[in-house]
Amino acid sequence: MTAPLSVATDILMGQAQSPTASTADLARKRKAEETAKAFEASFLSTMMQPMFEGISTEAPFGGGQGESMFRSFLTDAIAKQTAKRGGLGIADSIQREMLKLQGLS
Repeated sequence: MTAPLSVATDILMGQAQSPTASTADLARKRKAEETAKAFEASFLSTMMQPMFEGISTEAPFGGGQGESMFRSFLTDAIAKQTAKRGGLGIADSIQREMLKLQGLS
């Protein structure tokens, strides 16, 4: 019987967290994770661009204007998959710092 009274007292005193606050925290954590992974994918894509510049392919299945035009899409796709699978660990560090700045753990 004392538990409901204790909860009511905590709510009146402003000490209890509302369920919506924890839901908002979870949403912010998910958004921080998505943002950190997107940043890591962008970073990886930028780092991979020079790696593919020196590669030349021969006809009939490679080369030409089309290949050079779509090469950036390939590096973006590789970078996104790498980040999605754990990447280099950059996203974890960035997410941790983002959450720390927001006062979340």
